[in-house]
Amino acid sequence: MTEEGLHPVVKLAKEAVESYVRKGEIIEQRELTPEMRERAGVFVSLHKHGELRGCIGTFEPMRENVADEIIANAISSSTRDPRFPPVAVSELEDLEYGVDILTEPAPVTDISQLDHRKYGVIVENGLKKGLLLPDLEGVDSVEEQIVICRLKARISTGEPVSLYRFQVRRFK
Repeated sequence: MTEEGLHPVVKLAKEAVESYVRKGEIIEQRELTPEMRERAGVFVSLHKHGELRGCIGTFEPMRENVADEIIANAISSSTRDPRFPPVAVSELEDLEYGVDILTEPAPVTDISQLDHRKYGVIVENGLKKGLLLPDLEGVDSVEEQIVICRLKARISTGEPVSLYRFQVRRFK
């Protein structure tokens, strides 16, 4: 897809990664769309040839607005995801970008209130938290979401957890 065809939040993520990987520079966000003015948690995911290449985000807003969250998380996705080496300049043309803007997490009292396609999940035990976005390929149940969240947070099966759900506005 041409850059002109990208949604502005995806274009911002792409520009942030390319500027940082090519020149080591953090871009300044310019004209803000309505969703960029909001405050929310944001995840930026990178895919290369259909495979995950990086995904980093914030559960809740950490910066002044969504645009700043996108810029910071796009750079982190390309350079600081511990599962992958930093993105090289030679990979930039092969990357596809996704931006998920999260709603505020709401407590869940029973897993029947969850739906793996509609809601992302956060599991929490003290300071340990794990998050999984909704509607991910290969995740076919709420139970699977929770298991993955526990693994990410290093919370064992026997430990009690608090559950939260959220929705996303997904841009690709």
